[in-house]
Amino acid sequence: MTGPPRALMPDYLRLIALFGIVVVNVQFIAFSSFTGFSKPAGDSTLDSVALWLVNGLASLKTYGLFSFMFGVGLGLMMRSAVRQGLSFGRLYRNRMIGLLILGLAHGCLLFPGDILTTYAVTGSIFYLFRNLPVTRLARVGAGLLLLQAIIAPMLILSLPETPADIVALERLILTEGSFLDVVLLRSASYAFTVPFFLLIQGTAALGWFCLGLAAVKSGMIDNAAHPCWRLARNLCLVPGVALGLTGAAIWQWGPHLPGVVLTIVAAPIATLGYLGLISAIVRPPGPAMARVLAAGGSSLSVYLGQSILLTTLFSGYGFGLWDEVSRVTAIIIAVAVTTALILALSIWRTRLALGPFEWVLRKITSARHHI
Repeated sequence: MTGPPRALMPDYLRLIALFGIVVVNVQFIAFSSFTGFSKPAGDSTLDSVALWLVNGLASLKTYGLFSFMFGVGLGLMMRSAVRQGLSFGRLYRNRMIGLLILGLAHGCLLFPGDILTTYAVTGSIFYLFRNLPVTRLARVGAGLLLLQAIIAPMLILSLPETPADIVALERLILTEGSFLDVVLLRSASYAFTVPFFLLIQGTAALGWFCLGLAAVKSGMIDNAAHPCWRLARNLCLVPGVALGLTGAAIWQWGPHLPGVVLTIVAAPIATLGYLGLISAIVRPPGPAMARVLAAGGSSLSVYLGQSILLTTLFSGYGFGLWDEVSRVTAIIIAVAVTTALILALSIWRTRLALGPFEWVLRKITSARHHI
């Protein structure tokens, strides 16, 4: 007896989102995380243009794609639990605990911009929405995205400017410090940023979770040709991209406040357009592409692998490239690292069903008595 055909759209979505999120994250791994978001800058015209494109096309948008996929994952997990007669509540609780453990380790050891902790906390709230009907999920999701567009600019612009001595300490530690020195810096930065991430990113993440689950319940995620995807592409792609690029330009070269507001407002519009665009390129893959998509399905391993490799390359305890390369070079390095990880995982997945960190999360999720 065969089950329903596998939905292809999530595989394409994860693969594309992995490249989008790394070009954003590398801006805070390779350069100062204290000044990069509030005051985007570039040392040359080419770098300024590159940063404008990253903020206009990827910042907040690829985060939305990942959050949408989290909601899709919940829906697919619910389906699987029902088919196998498993306790969904226990599985989901353990999964959130696993994400929290990995997120705390990731944020303290590697990258203070971690999203896994935010997903674990907001995902726990999201559990309460699991039985809502499609229409209600869509309304709640849209309302949360609107709420984020209102509160995020105020919170971002209320952040105090980082003192010069803190910026100098960051430079000293990331260029000359030991691994322990860097971990202490990252842990302190992470402790400061987590509350803001939970408010700013968590609100939007919860909205996208709802929309992702709605896509599963409505059957849209199983059908890349669904008319709603075409509608999203036609109505949202061009306006979202245009508004995003305009907001990023104002943010970078003009007054910060209207630029930040417009960039945040444009993000969900562009993300919906990207979802519609991705649906248009979904095709049954050949053997080689199937292996690449399977590797992209190990998105947790790729995401954490990106941080492991990039922090090693840019930190003083590794190859010492922090603030030593251009923005363009950093983006090229980030894309190359992601490509290498996907290729490595495509080989890994020919022998093993799960990526290494997916295996860890699966072990925690399936634990019966110890969590």
